[in-house]
Amino acid sequence: MSNEPITLTAGDAEATVLPGNGGRIGGLRVGGTELLRQGERYGCFPMVPWCGRIRDGRFSDGAVVHRMPLNSPPHAIHGTARDAAWRTARVTANEAVLTYDLTDPWPYTGRVTQVIALAEDALTLTMSVETYESSFPAQVGWHPWFNRTLDGAGVQIAFDPAWQEERGDDHLPTGNRVEPEPGPWDDCFGMPDGVDVTLTWPGRLELKVTSPEQWVVVYDEQEAAVCVEPQTGPPNGLNTLPRLVTPLEPLEATTAWRWTRL
Repeated sequence: MSNEPITLTAGDAEATVLPGNGGRIGGLRVGGTELLRQGERYGCFPMVPWCGRIRDGRFSDGAVVHRMPLNSPPHAIHGTARDAAWRTARVTANEAVLTYDLTDPWPYTGRVTQVIALAEDALTLTMSVETYESSFPAQVGWHPWFNRTLDGAGVQIAFDPAWQEERGDDHLPTGNRVEPEPGPWDDCFGMPDGVDVTLTWPGRLELKVTSPEQWVVVYDEQEAAVCVEPQTGPPNGLNTLPRLVTPLEPLEATTAWRWTRL
């Protein structure tokens, strides 16, 4: 199938999916109100085969050291799939299935599948990475840019993490876990019972971002948007906490955004 834009609908919710632009969700409208920041690099994109920054763009697989392009010097950031065209495998009125085959500069072969399912009160995202050849370390996650303001109401962020990954001057975790600090944030937090973050636009909308995964990056240093990014490990995780994709064991993750009108 083509990689033309896809529109999903459920009740008064509508999502635009852009397979040709990194498999991202270009927009999510609830009752006509757009929740995601608009623009070619925004919306919500999948982070795969890694999340956040890799220190100096380098990661090791056994004795072999690989280097990724430094797209956020001096680091590599957010994977390769957001810069690629995905293929549309299947579409219904409220669900799209996209695939992306890993290729250069990533040194391993594998297939990524992303399922985007829209309901009247929720959007559920599922991603898996499979390989039929060599095993390799990987991470997956999502990077949504939620509009900071909806209809004049500014967002409030509420969550209760067990720890915060101490951030070094290079924006990467130092390996120390510290007590959560007040924002503004560009930080990774640990939530061992699963990611659970609530965004509230008073008088407008409450949106809960949940995931069985234990790590979430919260970024609210930008004026236009805030980001709540569930992921399968912390930044630089290919080096510090790799998850192995094998022919028998894919890497899978899911997240849900559920909203309530206020």
